Formats: sequence, C-alpha cells, structure tokens
Amino acid sequence: MSVVDLFNSMPARFQAEKAAGTTMGILFDLSGDGGGQWFVNIADGQLAVSEGAPASTPSATVKMTTEDFQALSSGSLNPMMAFMTGKVKVEGDLNSVMKFQQLVGF
Repeated sequence: MSVVDLFNSMPARFQAEKAAGTTMGILFDLSGDGGGQWFVNIADGQLAVSEGAPASTPSATVKMTTEDFQALSSGSLNPMMAFMTGKVKVEGDLNSVMKFQQLVGF
C-alpha cells in the first residue's frame, strides 16, 4: 500500500470511541521515495489528514523513511523496536504518538 493510501485509510481505521476528550496533531515527516509531510489532527472525536505541515505547532513530529512507515503500518515492524533502534524519531510529546498508535491501530 502506498504512503498516500495509508494516510487516506486512517479515517476509516480511526477508533473514535477511544478518542473521547483527545486533541492532538501529529506531523509525519517521511523521507525517501513517495515521502513528504502529512498532518493528522484528532479533535472532537474526528480524525482529519492533510498533506503538508500545519500552520500551528503539532503535538509531535514523527520522522522516518517511507519504507519504515509502510512496515509499521502493515505490522511487520514493531513500533517500540523501531523507536529504540532510531528508525523512528519523535520530536515533541511522545505520549501523543503512543496514543495515536492506539487510536489508528498501528
């Protein structure tokens, strides 16, 4: 699945019932083929994805290669191992990223 397809699938994978009271914005900064920036905003029980950086400061920025993002999304790369080995770098609120992972299913 392409990176664009993965981001487009997020609203359908979003578990709104677990997001009550959650407000966060995660910027994904992906390098490599098909890379770029995508902003995922969660507020009022809704998830919205937009391409590019947001006007405001995100809760966290997640940096990785497109290949690693695809592997995380498919479940073939363990998120904790990816973080511990430096494949995934997080700037900002790590707790937001961990909550995001639970809400979107990877």
